[in-house]
Amino acid sequence: MDLKDAFALLHPAIAVVIVFPLIGMVVNRAILVRQRRLLTKAGEKSKIPPIVGSEHVETGLWLSIAVVGVALIGLAFAITSKMIAKDVLTTDPLRVVFVAVMFIVTTASMTFLCRSKVTIWKVVFAVLTSMGLIVIGCQPEVYRLDRQWFISHYYYGVASAILMIISVAIAQDIYKDKSDRWRTAHIILNCLALLLFLGQGITGARDLLDIAPSWQASYLGKCDFTNKACPQIK
Repeated sequence: MDLKDAFALLHPAIAVVIVFPLIGMVVNRAILVRQRRLLTKAGEKSKIPPIVGSEHVETGLWLSIAVVGVALIGLAFAITSKMIAKDVLTTDPLRVVFVAVMFIVTTASMTFLCRSKVTIWKVVFAVLTSMGLIVIGCQPEVYRLDRQWFISHYYYGVASAILMIISVAIAQDIYKDKSDRWRTAHIILNCLALLLFLGQGITGARDLLDIAPSWQASYLGKCDFTNKACPQIK
């Protein structure tokens, strides 16, 4: 395996080792928080400790950071490797600079979003982070599978990342809202995100089969993918 192939595996490796375990932890804490809240609301004593609430918020924040981070890593590899192969720095240096700036701005916006305590700034940084992901993902080097967007790993990934960004932005409002509308929105959005995560696991495994090691790429380029046939080696 060449160094390029090792970098290609960085995105799925982080997803498997960090993101998906965090998803399990967040879902577990979410169920416990809901059970405790319903018991308390009914006037019953719950054996679930109050700390599960803060644990849910904290692990949810780390999950959001991990999801956005792994999305940026995946996009960075796809864009950088193809830009180097096509020598885009020479043919279109301004776009290279623009993309680099967008990565910096998006990362900084996510950092400020996690640190901000003021609602208006949370909204601003959430929008900037989301727009940054979308603009970076629109680069021609990114494999999006546009005609089959409904089974695209890229679209699942960006959508789930934006939902995680929204979750961070509204986290404080959930506890301030006595009508539970923000809590209901949070539950709905994150149930959708969970479905997208499941889709990412499936589409990600599928896409790994499509990414050949660099030393096999020249041969596989001769294959007829429509008829599922490759030239015979004599």
